[in-house]
Amino acid sequence: MNGPGGLRWLMSAAPAVLRRPGLWATAARQMFRLARRRWWLRPPFLPVPDRDYLRFRLVTMYGGDGDAAMEPEDLVEWLEWCKNWRAVA
Repeated sequence: MNGPGGLRWLMSAAPAVLRRPGLWATAARQMFRLARRRWWLRPPFLPVPDRDYLRFRLVTMYGGDGDAAMEPEDLVEWLEWCKNWRAVA
């Protein structure tokens, strides 16, 4: 699992989320919401987003061709937004 959202990215982003226990439930919820359908049937057998969807989201966020990795701070900010939006909705 290389490229955007790959293992290297996960290793840099995980500490940013782990330092914020208030976001753990939101992160887990979003992980499963964005996971490919029937993710348990295909390698890597993890609830990860579809590569094409992830690439689209990265293009809309950072521009370019979608090869940029989301910054850990941006992930935390997005999770905060998800948490607050859920509280308001």
